[in-house]
Amino acid sequence: MAHHLRTSRVIKLLILCLLATVVVVIVLAIQPVIQETSCQCTTNRNTHTGFESGKGHQLAIIVPFRDRFEQLQEFVPHIHQFLNAQKIRHVIYVINQVDKYRFNRGSLINIGFLQSREESDYIAMHDVDLLPMNPDLSYSFPRNGPFHVAAPNLHPKYHYDDFVGGILLVANDHFQMLNGMSNKFWGWGREDDEFYRRIIDAKLTVTRPTGITTGENGTFKHVHDEKIISRDMIQTVEQKKNAKRDRKTGLDTMNYTVVSKNNLHIEGAECIVVNVHLHCDTKSTPWCELPYSVKRE
Repeated sequence: MAHHLRTSRVIKLLILCLLATVVVVIVLAIQPVIQETSCQCTTNRNTHTGFESGKGHQLAIIVPFRDRFEQLQEFVPHIHQFLNAQKIRHVIYVINQVDKYRFNRGSLINIGFLQSREESDYIAMHDVDLLPMNPDLSYSFPRNGPFHVAAPNLHPKYHYDDFVGGILLVANDHFQMLNGMSNKFWGWGREDDEFYRRIIDAKLTVTRPTGITTGENGTFKHVHDEKIISRDMIQTVEQKKNAKRDRKTGLDTMNYTVVSKNNLHIEGAECIVVNVHLHCDTKSTPWCELPYSVKRE
């Protein structure tokens, strides 16, 4: 009799356990799946075995972007193959400005850094219309300070000594220390010159490629056609007055909205397109808008 009671209790316990398991499965099945609905992104991007990732480094290519899709179609597969040849682990971020304001390259680079810093430890501030052609141009981790790939003696257009535009590699720690780039430069140009002042003030040294013999005509392909894509060259009086060293804006004053994030594949190469809406304080930088309410020179 006692044996029968023990067997009955065991059966009841097994039934209760089975019922509990069924309840748990049903509860988990009806729970909502929480996801970032604006991002259709994968995480396995260009992470090749044996690449410089083995040394703990990953490069984030940051491309400030607006209305240059034909150039992007050429850029993404080219830079992907170029970095693969150097065994550089990398991810490509295209930061696309979709608001009504004038183009702000500095702010877009800041956003690219903020978007990529959790998975990469250095960035390349990279123009979409500048393609490296010489395989000896290194994109390795810039441990000794910012490394200016598009050096003045190699860039096809800009040759002044303080130039740091086009392609600049910066370690995340250094970019954070510099508080990123100024957010005050709406329209084309000068944000790189201000960033150079930040580098000098922080007592960092800009280094550049050596031993490159292809010169300004053979080192890069510059795919910008002024007749097709014009640059916003307008400078207001107030804008020129504010072109000096900016000690007020940077990473810690960014004001923007990510509208969406999506993966884009071009000829087998992958990039992440981040559509962003910048916010402008028209009292401090009224030149962010067109037409201007301020005096033009």
